[in-house]
Parts: sequence; structure tokens; C-alpha cells
Amino acid sequence: MPAPTVEVPPTAAGLDLQRTRRTLRLGRAGVWVCLMAGPAAFALALAQPATTVVAQGAPAPAHTSSAAAAPADPSGYVAEFVDAWLRSDANAPDSAPALRAMQFAPDVALPEPASGAKAPQKVTAVRSVHRTRGRWSVTVAAQYADSVRYFAVPATVSASGDAVTVTGTPALMAAPAAAKALPTAYKVDVPNGPLTDTVGDFLTAYLTGSGKVDRYLAPQTSLTAVIPVAADKVDIEVVAAREEAAATERVPADGTQAHVRADATAHTTSGRWPLSYELNLAARGGRWEIAELTSGGGEAK
Repeated sequence: MPAPTVEVPPTAAGLDLQRTRRTLRLGRAGVWVCLMAGPAAFALALAQPATTVVAQGAPAPAHTSSAAAAPADPSGYVAEFVDAWLRSDANAPDSAPALRAMQFAPDVALPEPASGAKAPQKVTAVRSVHRTRGRWSVTVAAQYADSVRYFAVPATVSASGDAVTVTGTPALMAAPAAAKALPTAYKVDVPNGPLTDTVGDFLTAYLTGSGKVDRYLAPQTSLTAVIPVAADKVDIEVVAAREEAAATERVPADGTQAHVRADATAHTTSGRWPLSYELNLAARGGRWEIAELTSGGGEAK
């Protein structure tokens, strides 16, 4: 009695091989048919794209590249250390300020303040420089009732930015030197007239709340008055401009621009305060309008 025949289902690889062989047989048959049909049909067969069976593998994993994170600036932690260090005493290593300072700088010596020495009112980081490989130099200002002291402090930050160590004793530094002021861009003196009137009325509304600020603004310009009210009265001392058009007695043609700096005095219940504002004005309909308030942005030329 013959042994029974067991049919084994074809695998995926076997199916691909069968499809490939079937494709090749059909291709050969097509070529022979074209040869029998003539040269034109043979050329047409050659022009048709070949069919290729490709076994698809698993998709390659996507590689994502992230930009290198900016190094963590330790300025705040260093300021906290200096505040604790200035309040600590080597003779009281268990005090709260000493423990706080040693948490940041376990190898840094503590000071020995004299009896009655004043502690700083406030310590603020004013400058930080990243050296290399997590090493920083941070300058802090310690403000006392009658003076300001500057300290430069070295620190190291971990790659993750979650660990900071002060690596050296603070260095007492001189105050920064005053940089030489650049020549002013506002060289045109603006006499009393339409432009100074607009500037004065605008700053009065802006600082005292007397009148609405919107009435002095150019279209598409949005500014709100200072809240709470900052002054009772505003006097315009000097107005200087970058353009000669600002000094004319009559308002120039629509669209004329003027960049000005106005020095003013604000009168308050606590005294008189000199203030300076940079503004851009535009002429429209026979009057000057405030197009932009740029104080603090510098004198761009």
C-alpha cells in the first residue's frame, strides 16, 4: 500500500520564488511572441519597464538628531551661594547659612566676619561667562546699605544641568569701568512747535492718565497708559531729532517720519524724576502722531 502524500503549504519565500519564476516565463514568452510578430513589436516590448519582485525587509529605524542643548547657566545658584557665604561664619559651621554655602561648595573656606558685621541686603548675578566643558565664571553684585561689592565665582555645571558646584573661593573685584558713550544719533534740535506739543501731550497722558493716549497715536499703533498713574505733571525739557523735518515750523507732507528723543521731568508726590523717551512720529493730516515708543532700544542709525 503506497504511503499517503502529505501536502506542505508553501512558505512566504517559496511563494516569492514561484512568482519570480512565473514572471520570467511570461517575459520569455512575450519576447518570442514579439519576434514572431515583427521588429516593431519587439522594440515595443523592450520599451516596457521590467517587473522585478523585491522581498521587503523590516523598515530601517528612523534616526532623529536633536540640536545640542544650550549649556545651563548657573548664575542663580551662584548668587544663592554668595548670599549664604557672606552670611556664614567659619566659627559656626552648623549654622543655616554655612550649611547652605557648603552645599554648593564643600571645599571652599568660609569667612570669619567681625562682630556686628552687616550682611548684604541683596545679591544679584550680573554677568556669566561659559568657559568650556561646563566651567563658568559668574560675577555677582552684593548690595549693602552704603555700597556694592562685586565677586567673581568659578563654578562647574553637570552635562544634564541639574548639578552645580562652586569650585573656588569668591574673588572680590572692582566695579566695572564705564564704557565710552557713542556719539548721539539725535543731532537736530527741535524748537517748540507742533512736534514738541504732540510729544508733551502724549507723555502727559501716558504718565499722568490725564486724557486718552489713543488720540495721539498713528493708525495701527497701540499703546496704553502707565498704570497706576506715575506722575502728577510732566514737563518737556529738550527734544532732539535725527531728521531735519522734525525741526520745521509746519507739519510736513503725510508719511514724513521723525525719530526723536525727549528729555522730560515727571513731578510726583515723592519728588522730581528726570526721564528720557525715544519715539518715532509720523505726519498725517497736518499733525504729528506717535507711531512707536522705542525707549530702551538704543540709538539705531
